[in-house]
Amino acid sequence: MTRIFIKPTLILLFIVASVTAQNQNSPWSFSVNSNIINLQGDNVESGINFGGPSLSLSRHIGAGISLGAQTSLGNVNNFSDSYTYTSLDGFLKFNLSSGSLIPSIIGGYGFSQFADGQERPGIFPSSETSRTIFGGLGFSFNLSDNLAINLQSTYRSMNENDGFDHLQHNVGLSLGFGSGDADKDGVPDSKDKCPSVPGLKEYEGCPDTDGDTIIDKEDKCPEIPGLPELNGCIDSDEDGISDPDDSCPDVFGSLEMNGCPDTDQDGVADKDDECPSNFGPIENNGCPWPDTDGDGVNDNEDLCKDEPGSKENNGCPELSGEIVKTLNEFGSRINFPANSYQILGRKTIENLEKIKNLLDENQEGNLLIEGYASSDGDEDYNVELSIKRAQAVLEYLVKLGVPETRLEVIGFGEENPLEDNQTSLGRAINRRVQFKSKR
Repeated sequence: MTRIFIKPTLILLFIVASVTAQNQNSPWSFSVNSNIINLQGDNVESGINFGGPSLSLSRHIGAGISLGAQTSLGNVNNFSDSYTYTSLDGFLKFNLSSGSLIPSIIGGYGFSQFADGQERPGIFPSSETSRTIFGGLGFSFNLSDNLAINLQSTYRSMNENDGFDHLQHNVGLSLGFGSGDADKDGVPDSKDKCPSVPGLKEYEGCPDTDGDTIIDKEDKCPEIPGLPELNGCIDSDEDGISDPDDSCPDVFGSLEMNGCPDTDQDGVADKDDECPSNFGPIENNGCPWPDTDGDGVNDNEDLCKDEPGSKENNGCPELSGEIVKTLNEFGSRINFPANSYQILGRKTIENLEKIKNLLDENQEGNLLIEGYASSDGDEDYNVELSIKRAQAVLEYLVKLGVPETRLEVIGFGEENPLEDNQTSLGRAINRRVQFKSKR
């Protein structure tokens, strides 16, 4: 067997200059082989018959399985008879392992012709051609990623009488192709994790531009050598936050401030703090709230931040107790008829004018007008009536020139009577308005 294989192998190594082997990186394979035939059976000369070439084209379809077609030519002698040998087959090959030396099993179906030289009609005359089933073993020795030496031996059984059962041996080389290297980095596309970008074999075809051992597609800073724990970036200020994630990469800061310092610890980073040395709320850009009018109530809580006022009145000025007392002296003379909210009588109007004048003299502070009713009638009705009485006073004061923004009304109905509602005089006094400083 050794003598059979050595000579054809040496011949083909000189004939084939550049061929490559089939594998999952180069799924297509074109093979050029010798063709050696040994006839089998009774009354045959089982000698060695050299021929060639034997050509095959196959496709690796996965899991070590290849599907292909092959054809072989040769001359066969049997005692004094000579035949021209031709075969055309389809085959299935299964690789039993991977590596440099790959054993395989092959099987297929096709046609074999032993032509005796007599002219007959047709390409494959039926009297010379027989359907053929074959199977056998093979070995491939990979010389490189795509270069292999092939050794194959199959037994071919003729299903018809026009021919000979025979052993067919092939020795040759194969060229693998079909899977390119798009980025020309020496890593086949099927193995290249970055097939469109030239890279390095040690990184499975991916580049590492900055040489920090972190491939570019996983490196947040691919052009600056960095640390694996910082995803390939550096930490210039050494605060534990990588520069791309650090809002202040050149100044030591805290994680809470996204890498920035907060000198006054008010929760506003110095770069955004208009008062970085003074504690202040975020709502005021890190500055303390001012007290524009100096009344002890900060502007954020001062409803009258441009006018000094009291804390009790949310920073707004109030009418003094003396002023309110005087207003109520005038107000006690404003009375309403039963079941009415009309402003009537010269004295009532004179007292409203006095109230207006007193408010003009005291521009700071607002007034709450409280309306009341006697116990005559339904309680809910009396509440509504008391509101209308207070509203009537407000509208008259506005008519006299008092800004409406300084006035507000509320009704209490028959609550808080000043006199006994059992007498007509008491009821008349209870139909009234009273004033308070508005807070």
